[in-house]
Amino acid sequence: VLNQSGRELKEGTVKSVMAPVVTAALGALGPLLGKLADLLANECGRLRRVRREIRSLRTEFTSMHGALMKYTKLENPDDQVKIWVSLVRELAYDTEDLFDKFIRHLGNGESHDSGFKEYFRKTARRLKTLGARHGIASQIDDLKLRIKEVKELKTSYKLDDVAGSTSGNAAVDPRLAALFAEEAHLVGIDGPRDELAKWMLEEENKHHRRVLSIVGFGGLGKTTLANEVYRKIQGRFDCHAFVSVSQKPDRKKIIKDVISQVSDSDAFKKDIEIWDEKTSISKLRELLQEKRYLIIIDDIWSIVAWNAIHCAFPENKCSSRILATTRILEVASSCCPGPDDQIYEMKPLSDPHSEGLFFKRIFGSENSCPQMFLEVSKAILKKCGGLPLAIISISGLLASRPRVKEEWEKVKRSIGSDLIKSQSLEGMKNILSLSYNDLPPNLKTVLLYLSNYPEDYVIDRERLVRQWIAEGFISEERGRSCQEVAESYFYELINKSLVQPVDICYDGKVQACRVHDMMLELIISKSIEENFITVVNGGQTVWGNSQCSIRRLSIQDIDQELAFELAKKDLSHVRSLIITSSGCMKHLPSLTKFETLRVLDFEYCRGLAEYDMKGMETLFQLKYLSFRGTGISELPSGIVMLRDLETLDLRSTKIRDLPDGIVQLTKLQHLCTEMYGYHRKIPIGIGNMTNLREISGFDITMSSVGAVEELGSLINLKVLHVWLTVKGAESHKSHAEMFHSSLCKLGSYKLQSVWIFGGNSYAFELLDSWSPLPSCLQRFKMTTPYCLSKLPKWITPALTSLAYLEINLSVITEEVFGILGELSALLCLKLYADMVYKDRLVLQARGFRCLKEFVYEPVGEGAGILLFEEGALPKLEKLKLSISVPIAKAYGFYLGLDHLPYLKAVRVILHKRDATSPEVEAAAAAIRKEANLHPNHPRLTLH
Repeated sequence: VLNQSGRELKEGTVKSVMAPVVTAALGALGPLLGKLADLLANECGRLRRVRREIRSLRTEFTSMHGALMKYTKLENPDDQVKIWVSLVRELAYDTEDLFDKFIRHLGNGESHDSGFKEYFRKTARRLKTLGARHGIASQIDDLKLRIKEVKELKTSYKLDDVAGSTSGNAAVDPRLAALFAEEAHLVGIDGPRDELAKWMLEEENKHHRRVLSIVGFGGLGKTTLANEVYRKIQGRFDCHAFVSVSQKPDRKKIIKDVISQVSDSDAFKKDIEIWDEKTSISKLRELLQEKRYLIIIDDIWSIVAWNAIHCAFPENKCSSRILATTRILEVASSCCPGPDDQIYEMKPLSDPHSEGLFFKRIFGSENSCPQMFLEVSKAILKKCGGLPLAIISISGLLASRPRVKEEWEKVKRSIGSDLIKSQSLEGMKNILSLSYNDLPPNLKTVLLYLSNYPEDYVIDRERLVRQWIAEGFISEERGRSCQEVAESYFYELINKSLVQPVDICYDGKVQACRVHDMMLELIISKSIEENFITVVNGGQTVWGNSQCSIRRLSIQDIDQELAFELAKKDLSHVRSLIITSSGCMKHLPSLTKFETLRVLDFEYCRGLAEYDMKGMETLFQLKYLSFRGTGISELPSGIVMLRDLETLDLRSTKIRDLPDGIVQLTKLQHLCTEMYGYHRKIPIGIGNMTNLREISGFDITMSSVGAVEELGSLINLKVLHVWLTVKGAESHKSHAEMFHSSLCKLGSYKLQSVWIFGGNSYAFELLDSWSPLPSCLQRFKMTTPYCLSKLPKWITPALTSLAYLEINLSVITEEVFGILGELSALLCLKLYADMVYKDRLVLQARGFRCLKEFVYEPVGEGAGILLFEEGALPKLEKLKLSISVPIAKAYGFYLGLDHLPYLKAVRVILHKRDATSPEVEAAAAAIRKEANLHPNHPRLTLH
C-alpha cells in the first residue's frame, strides 16, 4: 500500500486510501487509471472495440505508473530519466483529455426509461456522435503508437539500470559557508545576536535547562545567527557543541559528534567507534549530567528528528541551554514546549542593511555605489527581498561582471534563469531547493501552482484552495472534505516557511499569502521543467518545450504582439487560464480554443468588456469561474451550460440579474455576488441547488417570497450573507417571515456564518425566536442602522461554536456582558449601541476566557466609559473603544489597560461633545500614558 507521498506504509498500519490526484510530477496519470477503470465498468465499456482498447491502455499506463513512482523518488535523476518521465506525463494528460471528450460525445447514457422510446433515444444519440467516435478511435491509434515509442525509449535508455544506481557525487553542504563567515562581512546581525545572547544568559539562577528555537525561510541566515550567538557566549559554559541535523539525520553520528566536541578525555572516547546508539546516548547523558552545557542543533526538519536527538541532553540544574534552528514552525514549537523556552522568528534584512551588504560586497564600502547603478540596484534588491543569501549570491555574480549598466540590467532581467544556470548562484539554489525537495508530491504540486501569480501578489486563501480542488490536486482524506484537505495544505506551506502569511484573523486563520521573490523564481523554474505552468510575462515569457502542450496558462503581462503569438499555439490542452493582466484583452484567443479548461479566472481584469466571451458553453469541464472585480454588466449566455461548475464569483461586477438557467448548475457550491454594490434577486428554483455551501449578496426583499422559501431546502449551506432592503411595511413583512422560516430550517442543518445587511425592526424582532438553536453557527453579523431592543434569546451559552458576534443593541448593560461572557468559543465581539445603561460600566473578571478582539462603540452622548477590572479579558489582543471625554474626566481618564496582559493594539475614539480642548488633550495624554506603561507597549491609535 502506498500513501499520498508514494511511500510504503508499514504492515498493519491503517490509513484511508486517497483517491488518485493530479500532481506536477505524475501529471494526470493517477486519475487517468481511475477513469479507465470506470469506463470499463459502464456503458462505454460495452462497446466491444472500445473495451479492448481501454483494457490495453490501462495495462500500459499501470506499468508506466509504477516506473514513474520509482523514478520520481530519485534525488538527482539524469537527463534521460527526466525526458522519459516528461513523455509519459504528457501522454497521460493527452489520454485523459481524449477520454473526457469521448465520454462527453457518447453521452452519459443514464436513464431508467424502457421500451421503444429509450431504444430510439439511444440509437439517435449514437448516430449523432458516430463521427466524433470515429475521430476518437483514430486518436486512440495515435496514442498506441506513442505508447510503443515510449516503451522502446525506456529500453534503449536502460532506465531500470539508472534507477537502481546512486550518484557517486557527494553533495556539498550549502550551509558550511555560514559557519565560517568572517564577522567583518556580516551585516544586520548585531542586534538579533546580542538580544538572543542576552536571553541565553539571563535568569541563570533558575538553573533549569532552556531551549531557544530560531525559525525562518531558507537563506535568511538562521545558521549564521546561531553561530554568532554561539561564538559570543560559548565561553560562559562548561562545554559546548555545534551539530547539523539536515534532512536525513544519522542519530548515532550526531550524538558521537557532540561527544567529540564536549569531551577532552581520550580515555572517555576510547571505544567510541564501536558504541551502538543506545550506548552513545547513555555516555553523552553521563558526560553532561553535572555540567553547564551549550548545544547548537542546526537545521532540524521534523519533530521526529528533534525527539530522537534531544533526549540525549539531560534536564540538569546547571542553567544549560539548547539552541535549535529550523525552517518549520511546527518543529520550532515542538522544540520549545516549556513556558521559559522561546521561539525567535527570523526577519528579512531591512532596506538599509540590504543595501549595505550589497554595496560592500561589490564596491568594498557601503557608500561607494556610483549613481548610475542606484536604480538598477534597488530593483535587484527588491527581488532579493532582504534575503541575505540572495544578496550575497547576486552581489557575487555582479562583482564578476563588467561594471557596465547594461550588464546589471541583464542580470536583473534574468535572475530567474541565472538561478538555475549560474554556478555562482548554486549555493542559493541549493538552499531554496532543500525546502522544495523535502515536500511530498501533493505539496510540491500546490506550491508550484503559486507561479500563476506575479511578484508581490497577495493570493487569497479561499481563491487558491478552490482552484486546487477544481484542478483535481485534492481528494478527500481520512474523513476530511476536499476543502479541509486543501486548507491543511495551505497552512502546511506556511508552516514550512515556503510562503508568507498575510492578514491573520481573530481566529488565527490566514486570509492570504505572498511568495518571496526568490522562492517564486525557483518554483517558476520548476514549473517550466515539469511543463506544469506556462507564464506569459512580457519579455520574460518562456514557452517551454515545443514538443509539450501548454497545460496551464498564467497571463501576467501581455501586449498585442505576445497575444498574437499566443493565438498561434495549440491551446486545446490548457487546464487553467488565470489572467492577472488587463492589457490586450480583446486580442486574446477565443474561449473555444480552451476546450479542456477546469479553471478560468479573470479576477480584476478591467479590460474584460473588450473580450469576446462567445463559446463559454464549450468549456464542459469548467469547475471554477471568477469575474470578480471585472466590472462586467452581463454574463455570457453559455454559462448555464457549465454543468460541472462548482465556484462562480461575481463580486464587484455590475451584473444585475442572473439568468434563469443558473439553477440548472446543480454542482455549484460557491455562488458569490456583491454585498455592497448591486443587489440581486434570489433565482427561482434555487432549492434544487442542494450542493450550495455559500451564497452571498442576494436581496431577500427584492426576491419572490417563493424563492426565499426555497432557501430552506439548501441542506449543505454553510455561509449565508444577504441584504434586507427596507421597503413598505406590509411587503417587507411577508419576506421577513419567510426568511425567518428558512433561517430556522438552515440552522438545523450546517449553517456556520450569517451576515444580514440592512433590515428593520420587524425582521430582527422575528430573529428573537430563532429555533431550533443553530448549533453549528460560528459567525453572526448584522450591519444595519437598526438596533435590537434587547439581546436575542437564541444567544445563550449553548452556542458552543460561536466565535464571532457583531451586533447592534439599543442599550448595553452589565447583564449583557454577563450573558455574552458565557459564550465559551467567542473570539471576536463587536458591540454597537445607541447608549449604555450607566455612564460607567465595569467589565469584571469573569467570562470572556478566549476573547481576542473586542470592539465597544456606544455612540453620541451615551458613549460613557468602560473600565477593565483585573482578570477581565485575559486573552484580549485588539481593543477598540468609544468614550465620552466629560464622563471619562469624572473618573480620572483611567481605563484599566494594565489589566489586559496580552494587549497588542488599542484604538480609542474620543467623543468631545461638551468637552473643552484642554480636556480632550488631557484625555488623550492619559490614555497614551496608560498604553506606554503597559509591559507590551501596545500600538495606540487615537481619534
